[in-house]
Amino acid sequence: MNKSFVSHGARRRAGHEGAGKLLAAVLIAASVAAFVHGAPAEQADDYAGPAHEEALLVEALNHVHRQRLDAAIGSIESLVEKNPKFRLAHLVHGDLLLAKAGPIERFGNVGGVVKREPVMGLRDEALSRFRHHLSRPGQDKLPANLIQLSPSQRQVVVVDVDRSRLYLFENTVNGPRLMADYYASSGKNGAVKVREGDRKTPVGVYFISDYISPEKLPDFYGAGAFPIDYPNVWDRRLGKTGYGIWLHGVPSDTYSRAPRTSDGCVTLANADFENIAPFMEIDRTAVVIAKQVDWVESETLAQRRDTLTEAIESWRRDWESRDADRHIRHYAESFSDGRKDYAAWAAYKKHVNAKKRFIRVEVSDLSLLAYPGEPDMVVATFRQAYSSDRHEDVTTKRQNWRKQADGAWRIVYEGAILIP
Repeated sequence: MNKSFVSHGARRRAGHEGAGKLLAAVLIAASVAAFVHGAPAEQADDYAGPAHEEALLVEALNHVHRQRLDAAIGSIESLVEKNPKFRLAHLVHGDLLLAKAGPIERFGNVGGVVKREPVMGLRDEALSRFRHHLSRPGQDKLPANLIQLSPSQRQVVVVDVDRSRLYLFENTVNGPRLMADYYASSGKNGAVKVREGDRKTPVGVYFISDYISPEKLPDFYGAGAFPIDYPNVWDRRLGKTGYGIWLHGVPSDTYSRAPRTSDGCVTLANADFENIAPFMEIDRTAVVIAKQVDWVESETLAQRRDTLTEAIESWRRDWESRDADRHIRHYAESFSDGRKDYAAWAAYKKHVNAKKRFIRVEVSDLSLLAYPGEPDMVVATFRQAYSSDRHEDVTTKRQNWRKQADGAWRIVYEGAILIP
């Protein structure tokens, strides 16, 4: 038998074995090792293509799964050429080249002189990116938080902290539609911020409160920043502290950061930040941050929407009735607007309503967002046109509704907000 043929065959087998161990090192840690043993590779193919760096990374790993080592190296080399700042791509490239010579022992097959912490961060980034493409939600599902978007809400952002993913939805006549999703880094200590300095990302329903251009920021923040309104009224009610939570970019010499590297902010690659920036509207774009996003069928959202809109309509009618007892029954005993508790609010409403000969209330532009981390609580934002024989005004109102022990939805917070 030809010795050179044996040698070539042995090298090919070693390359396949090494590449297989590389992918296994990524997938086993992601608890999706079953993919290696027969899950359809087309899951990743849907994202393959030159338009985005992550697509090329997934394409390369998909080639590894199919034991096409040379094709994998070609994809990863295209990625390195496309974006030399993508450190994860360089690491995978090095592993693939080593895999051609023989089996590699671990993802990031570096020597002992190299610090393992940065490599582990890159490994975690690979896990987050590839896991998303193996188990991304179906097109027939939506985040359970998006019960209803108002006509004036053109987009909404949903962040899944555990999955290191940011989703951008647009509002259509048929409901929210996923426009794009991006890898995103968050707080060093994970989710559910409680106090200043805990290095956690807050969980809740927030709104873009400002835009800061890159010219006004240190290079650390990259392409710019969108501050959000943490702590919101509910955070303050729970005694949560801290400030300065932003969506922002990364330093100019970096493509992306490891999944848990911020002090609580949500960070994106600069190109991704620039992609979402045109869709962000101050005081209008909601940013829903969840520890884990729950994806549900649209029919489930429709049922919740019908229940809540009926509760709000009943509240509106009972307010118009001027019957204070009927009106107050829509408020929970745990209600507070930040100044008045339930007893003070009930007394105030009885006093005010008694003086009116008529009350007219119109509700429009209604948004309903389920609050992450708070069981059975929904944030309702709407335009309220109020008129009586004594007063008229148009305001934007925000209410937090919570399902009570008796199954009824009642208001636990209410306040007017200023939106230009």
